[in-house]
Parts: sequence; C-alpha cells; structure tokens
Amino acid sequence: MWDGEYTIGLKHLKSLNYLPAECEQMELISDRITRLRQNENLEEAGRAVLKYLGELKRPYLTQVEQKLLSLIELECEMEG
Repeated sequence: MWDGEYTIGLKHLKSLNYLPAECEQMELISDRITRLRQNENLEEAGRAVLKYLGELKRPYLTQVEQKLLSLIELECEMEG
C-alpha cells in the first residue's frame, strides 16, 4: 500500500475489476507516493496531498493531481 504494508485475508478483499494496464498505472502512482513519503524533509502540506492521492479510488490521476504529485517530486529533488 502507499502508506505501508498490511497483511489481510483473501476473504477481506474485493475485486475492483481493473484492467491490467490500470493496475500497472496504480502501481506506478503508489511507488511514486511511497518514495516521496520516505523523504523526512517533506512538509506537512506535501504529506497531506500524498495521503489524499494515496486514498483515491480510481486507477488514474486527474491533470491537477498529476501536477501536484510532480511538483512534490520536483521539490524533493531540489532538497536532495
């Protein structure tokens, strides 16, 4: 998950019926969010945006959401 690892039983999972390409897209978004959350210098506003993006119930980001994620990535690169 975007905010850690969880162990749950299969009986508690439900299919979201995403296509393989949508699953890949979700995995890429999750990886980006996870990497950014590991930055200890990330401001609280950035963490709030990442939390929001990580909880979306769809396999894509809107144009504005994509820009926000890219901005946070840029800011983290500049700090590093």
